[in-house]
Amino acid sequence: MGIAWIAPIEKTLGLIISNEGYDKYRADVDGDRGVILLAPHLSNWEVFGFFASEGVAANFMYQPPRSHGLDRLLRQARSRNGVKMAPTNKRGVAQLLAALKNGEMVGILPDQVPADESGVFANFFEEPALTMTLVSKLVQRTGAKVYCGYARRLRRGEGFCAVFREADPAIYSSNLEESVQGLNNSVENAVLEAVSQYQWEYKRFRRRPDNSEFYS
Repeated sequence: MGIAWIAPIEKTLGLIISNEGYDKYRADVDGDRGVILLAPHLSNWEVFGFFASEGVAANFMYQPPRSHGLDRLLRQARSRNGVKMAPTNKRGVAQLLAALKNGEMVGILPDQVPADESGVFANFFEEPALTMTLVSKLVQRTGAKVYCGYARRLRRGEGFCAVFREADPAIYSSNLEESVQGLNNSVENAVLEAVSQYQWEYKRFRRRPDNSEFYS
């Protein structure tokens, strides 16, 4: 991840040696309709983000770190190819909404644990997980097309394959709970393609419906 931040952008892009579903994704991105790209904590999402946004009017939502220096480094690194960074606050959400209405691409890490008021519980691998409602609300307000993708690490350090899949159709439901479940289904489907490359140590289930402790 650190190398992806500081190495020349051409070197980072060169790590992607193959792709799946990119042509369809790019055709939608180049159209008039806004596109939401879900990039879960699967393999190297930094490398994937650079590839997915190359030559694209793109906006990525991110959680600003507490360290001002790290925040500055992160924003400078991720915006090297023209990506606009949107913080996880009202101003950032407004930026994403405007971008989608303008036909741009919006990148979101969909398996972040949201604040209580910004999520509902939906199953993720048969366990209830507090899941963001932001994506569903953006879809309902803009009619954006949704993809889920990741950079699958190849064997023997050969590089990565950039994978783009259309999101689960349920994500387009006008019912919020059904749409949020569609988001989790989309992430599950991606994880099942590269189970060992998911960031399982991330505390995806740390919030429980009854406020009990899932982790000791």
